[in-house]
Amino acid sequence: MTMTDMKNLERLPVLGKLTPRATNAFWAYDTAALADGAIPKKYKELMAIAVALTTQCGYCIEVHKQAATAAGATEEEFSETVHIAAVLRAGAAITHGTHLLSDPS
Repeated sequence: MTMTDMKNLERLPVLGKLTPRATNAFWAYDTAALADGAIPKKYKELMAIAVALTTQCGYCIEVHKQAATAAGATEEEFSETVHIAAVLRAGAAITHGTHLLSDPS
């Protein structure tokens, strides 16, 4: 089994059994945060994918892809989401890179 084998997620009930209070609180928060609201669920799932691409969480990418697809996301939307994540990640490198440079004054 690899580190990002989706079968690893089958172990989540063990986590819930060992630490039910924290695990249940996490899942309740997850459900509430991703529910339809002022921002529709499809867009929340696309945002989750962008974050997952940035943090490089293979599990999150797959789980949120499935949820976004169920919410009606298209491949074109996935493609734009990829570029949003890429530009923000690159932008962070560019802006943080300014810390390496001399003060222009």
